[in-house]
Amino acid sequence: MFEKLKASFRRKKARRVFAEYPYKMVQFDLETDGIVEFADWDNPLTGQKTITQKEIDFFRKFVKNGDLAIDIGANIGDTTVPMAIAAGKEGLVLGFDPNPYIFKILQQNATLNKGKANIVPLQCAITDTPGEFYYNSSEASFSNGGISREPNTTHGKFQMQHTVRGVNLSALLHKDYESWLEKLSLIKVDTEGLDKEIIKSISDVIKTCKPVIIAECFLKLSKEEKEELYDIIHDHGYDLFYFEDFLEDTTIEKLSREDMNKSDTFNLYAIPKN
Repeated sequence: MFEKLKASFRRKKARRVFAEYPYKMVQFDLETDGIVEFADWDNPLTGQKTITQKEIDFFRKFVKNGDLAIDIGANIGDTTVPMAIAAGKEGLVLGFDPNPYIFKILQQNATLNKGKANIVPLQCAITDTPGEFYYNSSEASFSNGGISREPNTTHGKFQMQHTVRGVNLSALLHKDYESWLEKLSLIKVDTEGLDKEIIKSISDVIKTCKPVIIAECFLKLSKEEKEELYDIIHDHGYDLFYFEDFLEDTTIEKLSREDMNKSDTFNLYAIPKN
């Protein structure tokens, strides 16, 4: 009972009082991929993360050895690492997160598993036009949040003291990763409701490279915004699917436009029709 009360107090404090949290190193011994190292953020709001063989094999459905994959809203890297192991040491995963406190952990995870993965962490948000953005979260210790051009409380009342940088992904890819574009197989977006704006901003990359797209249909989106997210992806020539979790044997259902409003929050992936 005392330990439960102590854990509850830590969570309440983290929500109300800002503190930086360290990481702890953990290892997972997987059936196919062997030992995978992971730096887990010791933030009481996030819970313990795990890397499983089923997660890696989920991404292997879309990512081959040597491919380029992109994780937008990478957080500490709990999906970035499985994506990178799927792509292998000859591949490349770009992990984007603008939150400097989370980014420290993502950076550490990028240094691990060098014989199995290749991650480049980038401390920025993906935006239509480059610039500086405000970052708000519902928790003082910034375990999750979103960006905005102007100060607002859409993503929570706690605002980061400093602004964060936004970059245009298409411009960055053509400038720094042009040789990788023909190998782009997957773009994952999880940005607290900004997914459709990001997908719109990279429409030229989607049109040219036709990667699989993973996105989140976010809790706070309106009916019209959810339908717009569907339309933006579908109109690029994609079929959309609901999936329950990032696991090889996850439940999968084809999505129609009307299905976008059946649940508050869910993950979807989209595959080019051809």
